[in-house]
Amino acid sequence: MSATHTPAERRQLVQQLPPLREADARPIQRFLDAIWAEQGLARASLDSYRRDLGGLARWRDGASGGLMTMDRAGLFDYLAWRTRHGWTARSNARLLSVLRAFYGHALKRGDRADDPSALLELPKLPRSLPKALAESQIEALLAAPDVETPLGLRDRAMLELMYAAGLRVSELVNLPANAVNLRQGVLRVTGKGSKERLVPLGEESQHWLERYLAQARPQLSGGKPALAMEDGQVPMFIGADRSAMSRQQFWVLVKACAAVAGIDPGKISPHGLRHSFATHLLNHGADLRALQMLLGHSSLSTTQIYTLVAREHLQKLHRKHHPRG
Repeated sequence: MSATHTPAERRQLVQQLPPLREADARPIQRFLDAIWAEQGLARASLDSYRRDLGGLARWRDGASGGLMTMDRAGLFDYLAWRTRHGWTARSNARLLSVLRAFYGHALKRGDRADDPSALLELPKLPRSLPKALAESQIEALLAAPDVETPLGLRDRAMLELMYAAGLRVSELVNLPANAVNLRQGVLRVTGKGSKERLVPLGEESQHWLERYLAQARPQLSGGKPALAMEDGQVPMFIGADRSAMSRQQFWVLVKACAAVAGIDPGKISPHGLRHSFATHLLNHGADLRALQMLLGHSSLSTTQIYTLVAREHLQKLHRKHHPRG
């Protein structure tokens, strides 16, 4: 079979697999219920775990007892199959982490006597640095929306807030209306694992947020209540249909603003403003521990990747401006 590499081809390949068997669906759901109770994982994380485990079970299709009787050789064959069809080392590493959690849970319950994932090694991951925009590019991006329109004013407020607070895309689009305290100038953010953090707004983002709330949001809602999100909360940022924006809609917004600002689409990512927030703070002397708190990272090692970006920036400046660079 010829290898497939594009995301669309991989999705088509998965769609061609047999449907999930009930004998495999039950232990998957049992595992998801357990980790939700123990760790309070967000819906997006649980859905990702379900897809990963379901993909393996559908590929196995009940052979030799299905998911619960999978051996190390079977897991190795599945990882090899994914690699042949273009799944990346990072994607396979995430899958293996899920498998270890799943089979570790089965071992603890007594459903298995061994863990077939225990002796499989994580694939080596290339070190990829976050892509941050230059400060001049950020200024151009933030100025791109037409603030004379309700949607443009909303877009400007969203971009300003994401850059000022270093929000993840999911945190921004799922931000409830009651998360902002304009009097104190702080934002309450619920991040991964339902962990909350307080982030300062900054004067510019607070200015645009106040304008959005006073002028644009009432026009977008047409004087009617906004539609609640899945968690029952009222969204801060809404569209003309009074519902919260999706991650995909925000990404379309960012690409459109990047085009207006003259930024190469390949130079920006959905988390580009968050990465730029972190990198620019470090470039201006921010403390790494403080940055960890602002970003909501549970581990300092996750935050330290930005020191490499900042160091790379300083090296470029040195090469460009030092007489012996």
